Amino acid sequence: MLWFSQIEFISRDAATTQRKLVAVREWDAFVAALPQSARARCAMLLERITAPRAALQMGTHRVSLEQPQVMAIINATPDSFSDGGKNLDTDIAAKAAVAMSTAGAAIIDIGGESTRPGAPLIAEGEELNRVAPLIRRLAGAGTAISIDTRKAPVMEGALQAGATMINDISALLYDDRAVDVARKSNVPVVLMHAPSQSNDPHKDGVYDDVVYDVFDWLEQRVSAVEAAGLSREMILVDPGIGFGKTLADNLAIINNLAIYHGLGCALLFGASRKRLIGALSNEAEAADRLGGSIFLAIKAVEQGAHIVRVHDAAETIQAIKVWRGLRDAALQG
Repeated sequence: MLWFSQIEFISRDAATTQRKLVAVREWDAFVAALPQSARARCAMLLERITAPRAALQMGTHRVSLEQPQVMAIINATPDSFSDGGKNLDTDIAAKAAVAMSTAGAAIIDIGGESTRPGAPLIAEGEELNRVAPLIRRLAGAGTAISIDTRKAPVMEGALQAGATMINDISALLYDDRAVDVARKSNVPVVLMHAPSQSNDPHKDGVYDDVVYDVFDWLEQRVSAVEAAGLSREMILVDPGIGFGKTLADNLAIINNLAIYHGLGCALLFGASRKRLIGALSNEAEAADRLGGSIFLAIKAVEQGAHIVRVHDAAETIQAIKVWRGLRDAALQG
């Protein structure tokens, strides 16, 4: 639930960007004085911002977005930046996933390929072999599973094993068949922004204004995927913290995260244990970034993020519960 008393009007062209804060009570009069095309655009964006987000239907699971939810990360890889090798054993990974689900994580996100800078590309078969046994075990036990992949054959295999969401860092652009797989599967799909859809998603990160460039890119991508047959209600957007973005870029996106509600989709945020936390805290190693990860998760839910993707599920869920208690008490007071 997102409350606001002001609306920021943003207009930009090739040369300039103009921003103006307008009180909600003055918004209609402000918009009435704009050119017709701008009035129509404002009406559409406000409708997208204020429209309730439908619950995600993940197989037999219904994930409500009325309150922030946690997506817990399981990396079934030997070389992920924060926990590489920890969850290669299916028994160990399943135990960790069950603990996260028991703690309150709504979704378990399982990936078999590291996307850290410099990570090697692996074969589709190897990637699927890493994730499919774990997905089958967890799905059989009743867990809602997301598959973190950009490869259509891995999506298909994971969905057959029991996954009921696709989380694609390339926004269904890396593999020519990905859009078709997503459309036919009729499961929720996460479209993440990355500046490159090549083997290296971190390259080519050059922006005029990163907040608005990412918004425009995601808006175009959502429209394209919707035109291909996916319902907007089934699309989630992720601005891609850490992918082809400088520290300044990441901080700008985080501080302006609420703008992405204008896309009319559920908003997913993932900054858990990422490099920016180390950059702001004496180069703390990935395993020592819990405090920063929790703070960024709360910063995101304060701006209306519907799902936060994290490594440390129990700690993040506890923090969100405390945040909700404070918020609810303030609203009642």
